Amino acid sequence: MSLTPSSPFLPSRRTVLGGALAAATVALGAGTATAAAPSWPTEFPLPNGFRPEGIAIGGGPYAYMGSLADGSVRRADLRTGEGRTVLAGATGGAATGLKLDRDGLLYISGGVSGSIRVLDTRTNRLAATYQPTTAGFVNDVILYGDRAWFTNSHAPVLYTVPRGKKKDGLRSVPLGGEWEQAPTGISANGIETTPDGRALIIVNSPIGKLFRVDPKTGHATTITLKGAADVVNGDGLVRVGNTLYVVQNRLNLITVFDLDRGARTATLRRSITDPRFDVPTTAARLGNRLYLVNARFTTPPTPETTYNAVAVPLR
Repeated sequence: MSLTPSSPFLPSRRTVLGGALAAATVALGAGTATAAAPSWPTEFPLPNGFRPEGIAIGGGPYAYMGSLADGSVRRADLRTGEGRTVLAGATGGAATGLKLDRDGLLYISGGVSGSIRVLDTRTNRLAATYQPTTAGFVNDVILYGDRAWFTNSHAPVLYTVPRGKKKDGLRSVPLGGEWEQAPTGISANGIETTPDGRALIIVNSPIGKLFRVDPKTGHATTITLKGAADVVNGDGLVRVGNTLYVVQNRLNLITVFDLDRGARTATLRRSITDPRFDVPTTAARLGNRLYLVNARFTTPPTPETTYNAVAVPLR
């Protein structure tokens, strides 16, 4: 992100389309996802004042969205756009990046609260809470190996916690090598994995660079961009095979790159724009759609400010 400043978890191979459509599955990150039906809405409202920032989708047809205002989490049925709160917020809380695992555990970045939470979406109860000692802004998260990995936008460090029932606790991995930390404000933002599964990809928002990071050492190397000067305002990252989607929030743009397997280079393929974009931050894929939340950072937030989520075709 960038600032100026209960239903049980659905099995990954089922889809419910009113019984009218057959299930079509595609590989998606930690699991499989159903294809979104053409009749499903491509835009739906969120509560006034919600201030969405993160979004995660598992096998479908549900999306989980986090609030920058208070850390609450809302679940929306993508077949209708209707939703409800599954994790209540609190003063000083925030929910920025989200990732949903196969087992129904939702990993939540705590933004300015500096916390990391794990929500069991089968019971809507917190399964774990972590509080890193390093001050900062816990921004985004990716599932990699047997752990979840989080960026800290205010410090050159990654946090990692165990996935599932493992209890070996919170670890910190300092970023080094070619990493460039801004003296103030946001640096590390969105995080993904490389196509070969050997490293992480992190976007540095203010300088507009992508970095390949060794998760064992934190050593970062700059990914060479071909056909694009930079990815300034880069926020959420979504990788589908060798294709990387970079959400550039204040530019109202998704930039699409082709990666080599090791993510040493990223070659510009195309860009996606949409008149409905209003500072989108993060994205999640379901079938042939990308769903994004509009954070509206250029609009003063009030309890009555309207917010929404939109979907665009991957084409």
